[in-house]
Amino acid sequence: MKKPLLLLISLILFLSSSALWAASQTDVYIGITSRGDKRVPTIGMPAFSAYTPEAGEAARLVQDVVRADLLFARYFDVSENGPVITTDTLRESLASWGKTGASYVIRGDVSYEAPYYTIQIYVYDVLTRKTVAPFPKKFKGEQRSLRRLSHMVSDQIVSLLTGKRGIADTRIAFANNSTHHKEIYVVDYDGENLRKLTSDNSIALLPRWSKDGRIFYTTYRNRNPDIFAIDLKAGKVSPIILKGGLSLIGGVSPDGKALAFTSTGGSNPSIFIYNLETHKKTQISNKNTAVEGSPSYSPDGKYIVFVSNRAGNPQIYLMDLSTGKSRALTTKFNWADSPQWSPTGEWVVFSGRESPYHPMDIFLVDLTGTQIRRLTTDAGSNEDPTWSPDGRFIAFTTTRNGKRQLYMMDMDGSAPHLLADLKGDSFTPHWSM
Repeated sequence: MKKPLLLLISLILFLSSSALWAASQTDVYIGITSRGDKRVPTIGMPAFSAYTPEAGEAARLVQDVVRADLLFARYFDVSENGPVITTDTLRESLASWGKTGASYVIRGDVSYEAPYYTIQIYVYDVLTRKTVAPFPKKFKGEQRSLRRLSHMVSDQIVSLLTGKRGIADTRIAFANNSTHHKEIYVVDYDGENLRKLTSDNSIALLPRWSKDGRIFYTTYRNRNPDIFAIDLKAGKVSPIILKGGLSLIGGVSPDGKALAFTSTGGSNPSIFIYNLETHKKTQISNKNTAVEGSPSYSPDGKYIVFVSNRAGNPQIYLMDLSTGKSRALTTKFNWADSPQWSPTGEWVVFSGRESPYHPMDIFLVDLTGTQIRRLTTDAGSNEDPTWSPDGRFIAFTTTRNGKRQLYMMDMDGSAPHLLADLKGDSFTPHWSM
């Protein structure tokens, strides 16, 4: 069997294996270093106040979520061993917090007037004994919105105190087969608020977020691998590319105006760009006999990384979209697949194996192709890596516990942990922008 055909089979393996039954994330404004350095600043967080009797449970939930978000961000330690902050005792209370080593103190007040909860957040500088602008801020919503409002609070605190983007109010889309079909789901970055987005009763895979909040994905709902879009705001699913042979979504351009995808529109599977405004489809790769696919855009939208077997085994390549010229980033892998360009621009994460006898693992390669770093070792088969929007974390799938689960780790491969313990097997996660 010829190698192009072998790669073609791999490109559609997780689709075709189910087809039989489918038809069954630099400036830092405070002294932040690594947690191991023991000099991360401490944020004081006394118990959030409930201004109405009905708000007690909500105040506890909001504080729990904000605490978890700030600790996960690794920019701060959080202490709750200090006095409650009130307007009358502000200076004295902040002085007490200063003795505990806190640099900042967060005060939260929650009230309820049916059907809305109002969360008012204050951030105090312990040294100056003053509120840090633009706080205080109010966040208002119904009970079902409390977790998201809490994530928004966390992200604004991170942004205020570090100048960096927070990722608490981000989500991960993925495919899962717990219904005996592969459908698209979404979950918060912390594994909460699982939602099923599709009911295609077929094979739905490869969700890819757009900057406008839509999710593009490949589905067999019409018995052909087509590309559809999920509009989360409108609650609608709409066709994008229909009946064009194999259409495997790779990535959405940073401006949200184009899709890079793999198609069988040529003699072999190759990469095309689809303009979402003009609906024009342009072939950009594989004007030869190679099999090429899995494109991912650079943060500036000027380049893509992709997979090609032009040199024999599938390897990772980089292409300049303005010239069409490409070069290899990997050359010695037995197999390399699923590249994703980091939001910060320095690295490409991918799954690969170094020999036929190795399982799939997660690696990083720099843009020169001279630095390759292994992130997983001897822990099942690890695939489908995706970056957090701040470029500090990577979500991926792994079989280390038997079934294929969603995991998350730091971008250096440390602290791997289960993202969500879900029924069935999970595939092809993608982090929101």
